[in-house]
This record gives sequence, C-alpha cells and structure tokens, in this order.
Amino acid sequence: MKKIPIDDILAGRKSRYSLVIGIAKRAREIANEAAKKGEVLIETPVNLAIKDFKAHKYELFEPETNV
Repeated sequence: MKKIPIDDILAGRKSRYSLVIGIAKRAREIANEAAKKGEVLIETPVNLAIKDFKAHKYELFEPETNV
C-alpha cells in the first residue's frame, strides 16, 4: 500500500478527522458514480479522492468551535 503524506493536504486544516471523513465521502461518491456507469476503476476510490483533495478540486468546511 502506498503511503501518501497528508501534511500537504492538511495544511490550513484544523483536524485530520475532518480530512479523513471528507476523503471517505468523496471516495464513496467516486465508487458509486463508477458503479452507475459500469466503469472499472484502475485506482482505488480512496486514492482518487486523495488526488482530488490534493489538487484542491474539493474543499472542506470546518465550523468554528468555541471550546
């Protein structure tokens, strides 16, 4: 399994948790879209989702917390 450094993607973010959730949701979207179209993916949906976030195609919105 290829390890991808998340520090580049995490820059400016508050939590790794929100990044992981965002990637998981995007990966699910990619997998569902491919299934509907009957496409076979060469890469895993998770790797494709990570690439989307690295390329800034998707943005995470993290609410301000008053803790």
